[in-house]
Amino acid sequence: MKLPILKPASLIGILLLATTACAQPNATDATQKTIGQASKSPQTADTISQSVDQRLRQVLEQAGIKTQITSIVPSNLPNMYQVSLAGQLPLHITADGKYVIQGELQKNPSKRVVTETLPRSNSEQVGKPVSATVKSAMLANMGALKNMSTKTPFFYTAVPGVIWGATLEGVPFLLSDDAQYITDGEISVIENGQFMGLDTNFEKRKNQSVLATLDEQQLINYPATTTEMAVIYVADDVNCTYCRRLHQQLPMLNAKGVTVKVIGYPIYEQSPAQMRGIWCQADTSSRRQAFDKAMLQGEMTPAPASCNVDRVTPNREKAAGLAVMATPAIYREDGVLYQASFESPEFLEFLGVE
Repeated sequence: MKLPILKPASLIGILLLATTACAQPNATDATQKTIGQASKSPQTADTISQSVDQRLRQVLEQAGIKTQITSIVPSNLPNMYQVSLAGQLPLHITADGKYVIQGELQKNPSKRVVTETLPRSNSEQVGKPVSATVKSAMLANMGALKNMSTKTPFFYTAVPGVIWGATLEGVPFLLSDDAQYITDGEISVIENGQFMGLDTNFEKRKNQSVLATLDEQQLINYPATTTEMAVIYVADDVNCTYCRRLHQQLPMLNAKGVTVKVIGYPIYEQSPAQMRGIWCQADTSSRRQAFDKAMLQGEMTPAPASCNVDRVTPNREKAAGLAVMATPAIYREDGVLYQASFESPEFLEFLGVE
């Protein structure tokens, strides 16, 4: 149903090399040998108290971990412990057993420039972009990573000192706030002795933060034609078959009180130039008409010769924080991602309309 942008074979490989939304499958394969050497992150030899060890073992056992735990030591991720599992990727878990990451830590090969520990997040900052000071320090410690720049999104997670980031292609990763260790795992939650999946509170608040930064003037809006009941944001590509199928449903959604805001999110090779032509139209009405023509008839409107401005890329880069792995990506105004078929009755339930 959806076209994945990229399935990384190696996180550091992605960060070291320039990538595109339509990267060739062998783009990461070529770096496998080099990356294998970088992925072995040394673990601290410090020990933990017997009470913490026993508590974490009990939490994981209750949550259904049957694999033998070979050791529990402080993790190279701040405020976490590394749980080594026989024959499986290690876990990184907070002392209270609530937040868990599964993944191998990879050592950042960059020279560490900033060595001081900067102020870490509190509960109110979860899902918020990191401060300018923290971002500057992190980027200073990531000099060897070519895909890192001031445009790279970084957000505070529920674990102080552990930062969520994404490449501009939308590939998510986690890293320590000193930028020394990185993993492509994501933070999951254990509640009442059960794995609950990803930290949905973080995801929701992060997405809210991202949506709030978008330039509304560069979204293509389809307002509700009855009393507005819901607002959704859709990351769209003009060459995406399922984006076009969703577009056919917009009149029905508008009639049910759903306002649809389209984020230009090109992922196919030919799409950036084609979508630039649409976004180069003189006003919002002509832009919407050109977008309708592309989505409903497959006819692309070229950019006027006088247009030398890229109105697609700025929102596309801001939307990297949504970690869109496929289009159409549909988000409610409250930041919740819809993860089923929009052709299912569940979609209207998700929107709260009948």
